[in-house]
Amino acid sequence: MAGRLADKVALITGGARGIGGASARLFAAEGAKVAIGDLLEVEGAQTVAEIEAAGGAALFVKTDVTQEADCRRLATAAVERFGRLDVVLTCAGILQGAYQAIEDLDLETFERVQAVNVRGIFLTVKHAVPHLKRSGGGVILCISSGAGVRGPSSSIAYGTSKAGVHGFVMTLQPRLEPQGIRVHAICPGSIDTVLKRENVADGARAAGRDVAQALAAAALGDPMGVAKVLAFLASDDADYVRGTIFTR
Repeated sequence: MAGRLADKVALITGGARGIGGASARLFAAEGAKVAIGDLLEVEGAQTVAEIEAAGGAALFVKTDVTQEADCRRLATAAVERFGRLDVVLTCAGILQGAYQAIEDLDLETFERVQAVNVRGIFLTVKHAVPHLKRSGGGVILCISSGAGVRGPSSSIAYGTSKAGVHGFVMTLQPRLEPQGIRVHAICPGSIDTVLKRENVADGARAAGRDVAQALAAAALGDPMGVAKVLAFLASDDADYVRGTIFTR
């Protein structure tokens, strides 16, 4: 398939649905071969089937990003199937503990969010970077958020984790740039994903408002809009882009 990502191989965590799923489909449409890592087997298989039906190439690997062996296996599977690795996109994430006061937020919830949102990105990138180096360079795209970066979050745990992602990227970028690897944190706004819709519903219930009305008024953005930004950043056309990217 021709496109600006032709001949590239992309690894996408959280690629079964949401921003990750939209990105997997768009990357494939732009010519990339896509390796999807996610815990959602049914949705992951469906996304792969849609990509293949459109003439693209994709594989699904059941992946728990909090487990180092899973992240290693995902990167290895991508390279074994497609021969190289050029792009890493980390979309796997959770939001828990929303609208809870700090004295009511249990340690287990706080640590679970950090494990998925921060440790998961660290492990994914750790095991992908050697393959990027062997490919002669590449792009790492880590989904952060406006929450914890330039504003607060409804969840102390989530806001903390996204600040951690941002700090991770800021620290990693200058270390990898000399080796031809570009690293970006991408901070989406209110996007129509399962995670965001559940968050809007939680907020409505906490405020005693109608959930359906709150969702209708939320004006959530299309995940494909963010995927278009990500596809550009993954391409050679974005070679002069640096730093954190904010989207609607």
